[in-house]
Amino acid sequence: MPRSEATRKQHTWGGAAGMVVLACALLYRFFPDLLQMQPAREPSRGADTAAAQGPRAANWSALDDSGSAPTQVDRTEVGTSLVDAIRMGPPAPLSKQLTALLDKARKAEGAGALLEPDDAIALYQRVLAASPANVEAQMALERIGGVLRDWTLAAVARGDEKAAQRYLAAYEKVPHSERELAIVHRRVDLLHQILPMLSRAAELIRQGKAEGEGDSALALYRQVLELDPGNALADAGLAGIERRHLDRALAQAAQDDFAGADATLAAAAAIRPGSQAMLEAHTRIDDLRRQRAASVLAQARSALDAGNADLAENLARKAQNISPDLAGLDEFAQRLRNARLYASYTPGQVLHDRFLDISGSAPAVVVIPTGSFVMGSAADEEGHQDSEQPQRRVSISSGFALGQSAVTVGQFRVFVNAASYLSDAERLGSAATYDESSGRMSERRGMSWRNAYDGSKARDDLPVINVSWNDAVAYLQWLSARTGKHYRLPSEAEFEYALRAGSSTRYPWGDGNPDSVVGNLTGEGDRSPAKRTWAQYFPRYSDGYWGPAPVGKFPANAFGLYDMDGNVSEWVEDCWHDNYTRAPRDSSAWVNPGCERHVVRGGSWGSDPLQVRSAFRTSAPADARNARVGFRVARDL
Repeated sequence: MPRSEATRKQHTWGGAAGMVVLACALLYRFFPDLLQMQPAREPSRGADTAAAQGPRAANWSALDDSGSAPTQVDRTEVGTSLVDAIRMGPPAPLSKQLTALLDKARKAEGAGALLEPDDAIALYQRVLAASPANVEAQMALERIGGVLRDWTLAAVARGDEKAAQRYLAAYEKVPHSERELAIVHRRVDLLHQILPMLSRAAELIRQGKAEGEGDSALALYRQVLELDPGNALADAGLAGIERRHLDRALAQAAQDDFAGADATLAAAAAIRPGSQAMLEAHTRIDDLRRQRAASVLAQARSALDAGNADLAENLARKAQNISPDLAGLDEFAQRLRNARLYASYTPGQVLHDRFLDISGSAPAVVVIPTGSFVMGSAADEEGHQDSEQPQRRVSISSGFALGQSAVTVGQFRVFVNAASYLSDAERLGSAATYDESSGRMSERRGMSWRNAYDGSKARDDLPVINVSWNDAVAYLQWLSARTGKHYRLPSEAEFEYALRAGSSTRYPWGDGNPDSVVGNLTGEGDRSPAKRTWAQYFPRYSDGYWGPAPVGKFPANAFGLYDMDGNVSEWVEDCWHDNYTRAPRDSSAWVNPGCERHVVRGGSWGSDPLQVRSAFRTSAPADARNARVGFRVARDL
């Protein structure tokens, strides 16, 4: 080949090689990760996971003097840079010996043989000794330096001072940042300082001196963490001490000593505040607390069902002490309160008291729930009367039972026959009776409770009428003696409370005309035997009765009571007062000794619609007899 042709080819190949080297340099400058070899971990140090990150790792664990992590290696301190090598021109072709040496170095690095005899470091250094500008060897040693740095720090983290010293010595011999080397040195020196403290703490734990005054493992672990915040070994030691507390707290909770468990948890919380183990122990103990409290509450329910209210209350209090926010405590407290208020009966329960000395039983009574309501009517209510004001909230705080229906003719007859009682109507010789010919109520001789509203003989299932307030009181006194229970007339407040049965409207069913049959009222469709109609009535309403209906013919109200509004008006205990000024705010009757007039409540079969309002009240003398007025019993529990 001519010399000029050979020269031209040499220049061409040289230029191409220079371009390749320049491209590699640019890639290394802007995309260093593409050209880095990923060195294997040292085989005997698999725990050094930081080694996999290489010298470019930005967030390694050592801290600089300011307390922040260095971002990357300072390449101005490493030695001859890759750019300097490129400026020197294309490298000379490698000999077969250097090529083999590089291949051997690569394999040693890939196998993690960095520190052994004839290891990767020594091999790369031999390459550089023969070819100082060899870029691959320079890059490999820088990469290995980063690995050794990270291995050193990993050994420090696990407390292996011997390995840390070994890696540090090797790190010093390869290209490195002096600033990073200083930081790693400080970490190794700190490990040398704290290792005896950690060893002493472990010995104190073996001696049973984990905590306490003076020399204790807890104090030493805290000293270590002051010197080296985040030290994993010291934190593990604290976790062990914490675990002893948590185990003891769990054992205390398992033995129902929840107060002791809480105290132990409080002590544990000071060891590693906010630790996951602490949170998990809290959760487990809270679960045990709720389970135990639920079990005790179930025992309380059983005691209450058995009628032992005192034991039930003690057990409920114990359950609350164990777990104050236990579901069901409020509901049980209400049940317990009701049991005490209703003598172990339940609201809505129907009671039948049998006579003690003769056959028969008292009228059925319904247990009325306690509560409160606004008594009276507002001034703007249609039909409002001055006697119905001022409105006031009345509390029904004492349990009582009220007759399921008005007292019947048959029930009153049992009393009259057994007691040889002479009613006011019989004693005075007359009673007010409905006159079909005139359509009015009039006084008629010979009429009494034995007669129906029109003077005919009364059926036993009709509400008794033409009984005076005096007659009602006499019957209730006899009933109390026969049953051993205290029977009485309801107070006016009790009557209106039971009539409303939770409503606050003009009528028990609402503010307007009834849209279904709700009781024996004056309706547009009612007709007397002579085809008379009412002057005042509920439009489009008919219940099928002119005069009293047998008790229980119409739907019961929300409290389970029949005919509270309609059929017959009823006597109550209270003396008559023109208004509610100074009236009691509880359920007691407002009685003045020797009063002559008493209150009558509730509408009747012949009442004007305005007189059927829930708040309507009127009065009559204690000896008055009327075909529209009867009574029902109340019973204390």
